[in-house]
Amino acid sequence: MVLKLINNIKPKHKHRVITLGYAVAVTSAFILSLANNTNVNASVSFQDKTDYLMLENAISENIEDTSSLYPAERILNIRSLFDMVNNYQREKDFEKTFIVKKGDNFISILQSVGLTYDEAHKLTLTLKKIYNPANLRIGQKIVISGIYDNKLKKLSSLDNITIFENSIKSYSLFKNDSGIMDAKIIEEELISEVNSANGTISGSLSKSMNKQGVPNKIVQEFVKIFSYSVDFRRDVRKGDKFEIIFENNITKDGKVASYGDILYAGLQLKNEKVALYRYTDAKGNSDYYTEKGQAMKKTLHRKPLSFQNARISSPFGKRKHPIKKRWIIHWGVDYAAPKGTKIFAGGDGVIQIAKYNGGYGNYIKIRHNSEYSTAYGHMWKFAKGIKPGVRVKQGQVIGYVGSTGLSTGPHLHYEVIRNGKRVNPTTIRAATGNNLAGNNLKKFKLMVRDIKSSYSKMFAMKEKNKLAKK
Repeated sequence: MVLKLINNIKPKHKHRVITLGYAVAVTSAFILSLANNTNVNASVSFQDKTDYLMLENAISENIEDTSSLYPAERILNIRSLFDMVNNYQREKDFEKTFIVKKGDNFISILQSVGLTYDEAHKLTLTLKKIYNPANLRIGQKIVISGIYDNKLKKLSSLDNITIFENSIKSYSLFKNDSGIMDAKIIEEELISEVNSANGTISGSLSKSMNKQGVPNKIVQEFVKIFSYSVDFRRDVRKGDKFEIIFENNITKDGKVASYGDILYAGLQLKNEKVALYRYTDAKGNSDYYTEKGQAMKKTLHRKPLSFQNARISSPFGKRKHPIKKRWIIHWGVDYAAPKGTKIFAGGDGVIQIAKYNGGYGNYIKIRHNSEYSTAYGHMWKFAKGIKPGVRVKQGQVIGYVGSTGLSTGPHLHYEVIRNGKRVNPTTIRAATGNNLAGNNLKKFKLMVRDIKSSYSKMFAMKEKNKLAKK
């Protein structure tokens, strides 16, 4: 039993518990001896006396000096040693990690370690100073530490609760200097790291960029940047080239915590090169521009979907309706895409309509300016917060592909309306961005010059390293 106890104790306590364990063993023999003999002095052998002296030395730091006590008093004093051992058995350091599951909430997790509802509710109010526990997500990690009472099967003392938001940010409930539970946000300081990559497209763009060390999230942003003026299904071919400079946000130990912005993106398509630079103007607005300062968002989005390989299942113009079985004008373009594919706003604007609209199914209409509007039909559902009067940005998610209304399968019906007349979305070019001018343009050109100088050196070094490896 004693050995089992010792093995279960943390290393920092073992030296103390070993002493107590030894004392318990010797004490047990000694008490039995006292219980069976009325003449203590006559019943204790030389070895017993030696063990007893060792016992007294072992417990000298934990109980009062026993040398002046009668045997019966010594028994009472020695018995306190058993209480100390029991305390070691009863309480132990506690730390447990919880992964939030469906149906869990902050209070239920605290109650699972023995806290009362009132105690858990009080901690909830403290936590709300920095974080609303109602926002807990499935899979989120919570670590609770303190002292656990084995007999009562609950925490006898709570030291800390940490809720992890992500790899760099967490929320902590801790005991302050006054011994009262308080709350604070813990956020690791990140270091910005600039990376570059270039290569030739062979197969898909994403695989070609991955091969050069570009992470998927950056690839997706790269595609999104160019999707306003490049049709990746038709325009990008094997042998075309890409260039990119992007930021990583890394921790002090060198781990990538998050991805930053793309500072420069270049695409060489046959004999045409499209180069875009990120710039933040004097008002704090960030966008991508050509090296002359012309806004990248020079056209309404031609294919406002996250699935850029979506094929045109029904073009603009006269067609035989698949359900009505008669020839009528198709006033938009249908893009076939999997159910749930994200649908973006074709340009900056204000939501005019967001409702179920007969044959269109779930339908949204956005007014971009006095000249242009866009419409989106057959949606599965609208994005959170999308309703009439809400202002949206180009590329913002407004809904998800579905097959509501008169539809034979999941797709997006996309319309562009110019001065009240519906026009072909695949051919229209409508100005929606503002070009840089004045002081903003001067600063932008200086930035472009610095980036060009930097990436020339970066890419030259990469080519040199490739040749060296060969």
